Amino acid sequence: MMSEISQQDRESYTQHYQQLLQNQKTLLLSTVSDEGEPECSYAPYVKDQDGVFYIFVSELATHTKNLLNHLKASILFIQPEQEANNLFARERITFSCLVKEIKKDNVLYNEQLNKMDVEFGQTIALLRRLPDFHLLALKPVKGKYVMGFGKAFKIDMSDGSLVFKVDVK
Repeated sequence: MMSEISQQDRESYTQHYQQLLQNQKTLLLSTVSDEGEPECSYAPYVKDQDGVFYIFVSELATHTKNLLNHLKASILFIQPEQEANNLFARERITFSCLVKEIKKDNVLYNEQLNKMDVEFGQTIALLRRLPDFHLLALKPVKGKYVMGFGKAFKIDMSDGSLVFKVDVK
């Protein structure tokens, strides 16, 4: 049995989802090692018009090796604890992503690092000079938005919109 969601609720949920993404400058990153061990980390990011997230990460970080070796990750955006009414129902967005390294000779390399420079300032100029940094594209292939108890939605990867189908049992 399916429950209808009012147009007002659709607009409200979509606005909350978009706001949560826009308010974040970093993403939480989940990767797996060659030994199958989980690794949790974070990275600042920029996002392009197609919904691809770009991170600039060092080979010295465990997650970079994991990303380059396995070419997949899960990323999380979550409401800050102090903003949550209930810590068991924090608003959150998760994406399963495919990972691709963007090489220095690719036009995207300078485009995305220039965007990072504007967003994050002088740190990017310094990091660009270091030989161990890699620009990685994280392309979402599956997504979910949880607004709270009983309010979980799939994200349509073709356009980033929420899929408003709620099962009631």
